[in-house]
Order: sequence, then structure tokens, then C-alpha cells
Amino acid sequence: MVWKYGDVQLKAGKSWTDKDGTKHPNNWMIWDDYYKTTMGLKWEDDVDTIFDSTFYWAKDVERKLADVNVVDEDGKAVNDPRTGKQMVQLGLKSIWVAKTKTTANSLLASSDWYVTRKAEADTAIPSDISTYRTAVRTASKTIEDKINACTDLNDFKALFVVPVDSDGNPSGKSPITNFPDEVN
Repeated sequence: MVWKYGDVQLKAGKSWTDKDGTKHPNNWMIWDDYYKTTMGLKWEDDVDTIFDSTFYWAKDVERKLADVNVVDEDGKAVNDPRTGKQMVQLGLKSIWVAKTKTTANSLLASSDWYVTRKAEADTAIPSDISTYRTAVRTASKTIEDKINACTDLNDFKALFVVPVDSDGNPSGKSPITNFPDEVN
């Protein structure tokens, strides 16, 4: 949803100039709606620009699944000024594999002390904890494999679909979040 002057989309905090050359202040958005319309502004719903930023950069501009080397308009490599190496724009696969690893690490963190205790004092890890930790690692690997198996954006989007029963109620977890429930 945006305010427009003619075909120009106005931005909050930015001044704008009307057809007579009058420059309006950058706080124009504090005007009430009636005053805005008297100044020639028109409110437009931007339904055409709604998109899911998980999968798209902009409306109809898909994010890439694979990593892409960054190049300039001449096709020359763009180097990171800090490292001197070519910059890489991470694709959805790399981003979500990393998120999956972070989730798994977070789920394992609460029971890491059992592993430390086992290493330091040779005290057994309870079997339910051991089973849970194995299930988390297995789930992480399964999710990563599903991510890496995607060949197009529709395959990738399917990983986010939550299964439902015949009444339309959630009946499980989406494939990308299918980690075991935590053990208490």
C-alpha cells in the first residue's frame, strides 16, 4: 500500500516535488488523508507487489537455489574488498542448509552437558537422551538431503508445506522443520 503522486510512488521520510515545481517536506506522511488527497496524492493498494521474501527477491523475481558468483555489468568478478576473493551470493540451498545446521545445534545444545559429563566422569548418557540426539542428527541430515535434492523453486517450496488431515488441520511438520520433539 502506497501513496502516489501521479505515477510516482512516494516514500516516507523523502520529500517530493509536484507538477508545479513545489517541493514538499520529507514529513509529508504526517498529513491526514484528506489533506494528502487535496495535494494530489492517491492511495493505491500494492497487491501486485506482494511476494514471499523467503522465495523471491521481488514480485516474480525468484531467488536462486544455487550460489551465484557476483559479477559487474561487464561480467567481471566483483571481489570482496576485505578478502580479495570473488563475492558469492548465497542461494536458497546454502542458506537453508546452514539454518538447518543451526537448528540442529540449538536442539542438541541443551543436552551437550551429558556428553561432557560422559567424557569427563564416564557417567552414562541416559538412553532417551542418546536416542534423541541421534534423531536430531538424522533429521538434520534428512532435511539437508531434501534441500540439496531440490531441482527448482517449486521443489524447494514444497519443503515448507505442512501436511494436513481430511479436516484441514495440521497433521505433522513441514519437511524443512521435521525435527524430533525435545526430550525433557
